[in-house]
Amino acid sequence: MKRILLVLAVAALAFPATALAKGPSEASLKGPGLDKAIAFAGTEEPGTPLGDLTQFAGFFPAAFGQEPNPMLPSRPKGDLGPKYEIDYTVPGPEGEVFQISQDVYPYAEPDAVTYMAPRQDIFHNPDGTLGGWYQSPELRAFLVKSGLPKAAPPVEPSSAGFSSGRLGAGIGGALLLATSIWLVVRRRPRQSAA
Repeated sequence: MKRILLVLAVAALAFPATALAKGPSEASLKGPGLDKAIAFAGTEEPGTPLGDLTQFAGFFPAAFGQEPNPMLPSRPKGDLGPKYEIDYTVPGPEGEVFQISQDVYPYAEPDAVTYMAPRQDIFHNPDGTLGGWYQSPELRAFLVKSGLPKAAPPVEPSSAGFSSGRLGAGIGGALLLATSIWLVVRRRPRQSAA
């Protein structure tokens, strides 16, 4: 009996802290083409909407790390398509609640990609989330089944941040002002030195 307890104690110590970490209690997805956020409920167990989201989006390896490490070494090259955001609510051990966000590019090719910013506060860990890029062949189909449009919606300039239209208007306005000042200065009569 003592030997079994010893084996169980050693096995418990061998588990990484991430295996004991509690996952999100809820999540929501927002972004272009959605009239309202898509909510995900359940437990972190696979087979529930929330469990499948955390698995397919790479929540646990991005938040805590995992061996072998499934994270990408850097941002995938090329256009990733429109950006969406997953907001996770993660309950802490002492009744605290942590908010973790993760960007998701569901229409990236060949597979959907997520990005979690490092150092987000979770469980008051001084290092915060590990963060990084994760690629998932299952995520796009899962999100479409959950309510995401099948095809990427057109990105409007206002949702793309600083648009080229605003940049062009700013440059055009500056050129018009410079030309006006030049014409005024040029037409002023010159006074001759006496």
